Amino acid sequence: MKCTDNLSGMTKRIAALAAAGILLFSGCGTKAYELEHPYDVYGTSIHSIQPNAGEDGAQGISVLGEIPYFAQDLCVGEPAPLANSPDASAVEAAGVFHLEEGTITYAKNMYQKMYPASTTKILTAYTALKHADLDDTVTVSAQAASQAGDSSVCGLHTGDQLSLRTLLYGLLLESGNDAADAIAEHVSGSAENFAALMNEEAAALGATHSQFTNPHGLHDENHYTCVYDLYLFFHAALQYEAFETIIHTSKYTAVYKDASGASVTRDWETTDQFLTGEAQAPEGVSIVGGKTGTTNAAGYCLALYSSNADKQPLISIVLKADNSEHLYQFMAELLKL
Repeated sequence: MKCTDNLSGMTKRIAALAAAGILLFSGCGTKAYELEHPYDVYGTSIHSIQPNAGEDGAQGISVLGEIPYFAQDLCVGEPAPLANSPDASAVEAAGVFHLEEGTITYAKNMYQKMYPASTTKILTAYTALKHADLDDTVTVSAQAASQAGDSSVCGLHTGDQLSLRTLLYGLLLESGNDAADAIAEHVSGSAENFAALMNEEAAALGATHSQFTNPHGLHDENHYTCVYDLYLFFHAALQYEAFETIIHTSKYTAVYKDASGASVTRDWETTDQFLTGEAQAPEGVSIVGGKTGTTNAAGYCLALYSSNADKQPLISIVLKADNSEHLYQFMAELLKL
């Protein structure tokens, strides 16, 4: 083995060994170094470490200071069974994540492989917000404008020019598959390339039960996720103020230009029935917003951001309810827990 090993790779290996409190060997020699401050796996931070050449030329370790560990802000663990759990026979999978306490207060089949339908668009929005600018101008391609007749669209046409911000309203409110493809092509050149980027971002967020083949969620047996992974995507997207603003909007008037430069005005409305008033949240619960999804294979799905009666933020997810009525009834029961 050469002494010119990649340092970033070595740093990762050092960090892994440090977590176990193991003596570390460095360079090509046999001199051992022990971390002065090993990683406390139960603590709230780790020490950033980098190779540092000693006087004898061997690679030692320098402690640079504390940085947050990966799961510091995440809800982790398995919830204890609840005596007052609602009847979940009409849904396949669900979870409630208490963001302030970092706990999971309810779970059913939390890691089971599920089809996400249009809840996929949460990760699409997160990926776009991370890799593009809200003020970017996006030109809609013929490919993006050509959606199946029964596909959920926001009415875009070839050559339409919209800001990315406006497209995100069409994506998250009207659940436009045309908006999803237009965003994907703008960010990555094609929907296929964007799906690859989505998979990279999902992996970076710690999602280990997910794979995506498109930016909109139309059924593909190789396009799937689970309740916990979907929570990770939602939690990450909420770090962007624009995402929260958009999902909290019940109606939006989009103004943009068509291929000829003429002004176009369209009204888009959220598919979240808690925001439209078609479904009622429990007393004291405030609904911020969320993302729905429906296909034959996925059933009826909803990922929701809200605050409970104590004003504490929650992410709650229901996947594969057998119909829309049961979806919102069960979600309302979860919000009471």
